[in-house]
Amino acid sequence: MSKIGTDKKSSFKGLLPLVFFLLLFMGTGIITGNFNNMPLLLAFILASAFALLLDKEGANTSLSDKIDIFSKAGGEPTIILMVVIFLLAGAFYSIADAMGAVSSMVNLGLSILPANLLLPGLFMVGCILSFSMGTSMGTITALAPIGVGIASQTGLSLPLVLGTVIGSALFGDNLSFISDTTIAATRTQGVELRDKFKANGLIVLPAVIVTLVILTFLSGGNANLETYEYSIVRIVPYIAIIGSALIGLNVMVVLGIGIGSGAVIGLFMGDFTVVELFGVLQRGMGWMEDLAIISLIVGGLVGLMNYYGGINYLLEKVTSKVKTAKGAQLGIAALVSLIDIATTNNTISIITAGPLAKDLSKEYDIDPRRTASILDIFSSAFQGLIPYGGQFLLAAGIGQISPVEIVPYSIYSLLMIVFGLVAIMFNFPKMKQ
Repeated sequence: MSKIGTDKKSSFKGLLPLVFFLLLFMGTGIITGNFNNMPLLLAFILASAFALLLDKEGANTSLSDKIDIFSKAGGEPTIILMVVIFLLAGAFYSIADAMGAVSSMVNLGLSILPANLLLPGLFMVGCILSFSMGTSMGTITALAPIGVGIASQTGLSLPLVLGTVIGSALFGDNLSFISDTTIAATRTQGVELRDKFKANGLIVLPAVIVTLVILTFLSGGNANLETYEYSIVRIVPYIAIIGSALIGLNVMVVLGIGIGSGAVIGLFMGDFTVVELFGVLQRGMGWMEDLAIISLIVGGLVGLMNYYGGINYLLEKVTSKVKTAKGAQLGIAALVSLIDIATTNNTISIITAGPLAKDLSKEYDIDPRRTASILDIFSSAFQGLIPYGGQFLLAAGIGQISPVEIVPYSIYSLLMIVFGLVAIMFNFPKMKQ
């Protein structure tokens, strides 16, 4: 019998807040035909209110005590640190955008793009950009208009081009040192950024290679792309971010270096004044406010579900069919994937599944670096396959086509799942202590 769940009573009632959330969010999306009609933050707040109406089996917990449980779980040190990191990541992206680092990074890639290898070249530009920026939405915002232009100029399929852009955007979302999914995965499992990067990178590298091969065969045309202007100086903040993260500096120090270098260069180049800089930083933090608040609410909600026995119930049900470490890893992959499909947010799916994944890892002696990689890979992969997700809606809006048309061309996302499963089945890569 599994050791998990023997020290605390389990109850399906503890999962009712999650069921309520899924019914509310998915139901609204299905009925209205638009999954954006139910904001995630509102759905989680309503689910939390519903959770406060419940109680532990056989207990008579006061509302005040339940609110205390919710508040303490939401204010857990890991979650608070994650919130601060999210805000700093938003500030970095905003300052990089304001001082021209984003456009310079895009234009540098396009300037060296081989005209007879448009799709693999576009994919690599997107991978570099998303890895540097740490945001899939930012990458799509920057590259999708260029992709539309390439498609119209060469006759390449627009859904194929946009699918390539989305795939490259999810590459960085999964691997970047400053991606919110990377931050969530490493913080929930208690591992270092570079350790998770090494394990994760080895798993998805074959997917990248196969994607490039497929895109090479699908490329066509020989358009004369224009020369794009860029500045190496403006790319320095990205170089600083990548370099400082690779040498193992704390993520907050890494972001501080990126923000500091971007601010100095932006001021020197005259992109903004000191007073305007304050507004730029606040703008970026504002972009992350919803995600930060959602993280707190989800933390509190999971705390109540745990108190009611829901997390333990889920653990028991998952582990009742899990007999090996391999089975536990498949269970973690399935759990985070299902939550992502339901919430259309890979970061939230990691934050929600993270505590359960950590318990399973301890139970079956799975290296936490591996667990963090599995959480990030599968949540990001499915984020690149759901047509009602933000990435698809944004790209389809820019291309003025249906997001459903893009799904069959989500080559990299599909390959992430394939090679993620291969890595689990063959225990690759081998983890060194």
